[in-house]
Amino acid sequence: MDISGNTIFVPGSTSGIGLALALELKARGNTVIVGGRRAELLERIAAEHPGIDTVRIDTADAASIASAAKQVLADHPDLNVLVTMAGVMKVEDWHDPAAFLASAESTVTTNLLGPIRLIAAFVEHLQARPDATIMTVSSGLAFTPLKVTPSYNATKAAIHMLSESIRLQLADTSVRIVELEPPAVRTALLPGQEDDEHAMPLDEYVAEVVGLIEAQPDAKEIQVERVKFLRYGEARGDYDQVVEALNGPAAPPEQ
Repeated sequence: MDISGNTIFVPGSTSGIGLALALELKARGNTVIVGGRRAELLERIAAEHPGIDTVRIDTADAASIASAAKQVLADHPDLNVLVTMAGVMKVEDWHDPAAFLASAESTVTTNLLGPIRLIAAFVEHLQARPDATIMTVSSGLAFTPLKVTPSYNATKAAIHMLSESIRLQLADTSVRIVELEPPAVRTALLPGQEDDEHAMPLDEYVAEVVGLIEAQPDAKEIQVERVKFLRYGEARGDYDQVVEALNGPAAPPEQ
């Protein structure tokens, strides 16, 4: 993916990593369309950042995705980059189905079905462009699980394998598949994460991501240094130690 000269749609980008990345890509000479559910946030973004286009989209709603895609392609027929940014992360207790089932279902709908539906809505158009990119968004937790967020971990692992698979299928087209793999970043994805000193500052994260895109335009995975501890534990042979470092020691089995 070239760092400039693109027309980029970033659904799920009214805050956090999505908005910060959208603004930095705009500053690098791209046309950027920000998508989100809340009209008031979209209006504020458009007012505060002239030149950013906005579209209302709920990535948990198939009809909303179809409607937004129609609008984006009508307004921006030169669109050549889709970033499937939207996602949710919820703490769950899998001892009791009442404590996790609804959360798990909504997480799968947003984090996995959402990107699948987005790709379905844009892939034919992107194949007609001479140089196009679909950027998926997984997580370091696709490779090392955080104990309290099972459904999030699972959906991000699925996004990783989906990215690997469709990259093979689309190899005969003009569409590149690039997987963004964030570590913990100081955003509101989980309560308290914005102030977590162990999470990566948002501005540092986005600056490193954009630097990697610029330096490695043919990269298949965008990995800042901080995520490699989680990403490569199994390959290094220290997976169990990485899991323990992330979650604390496992509880001993009940006698």
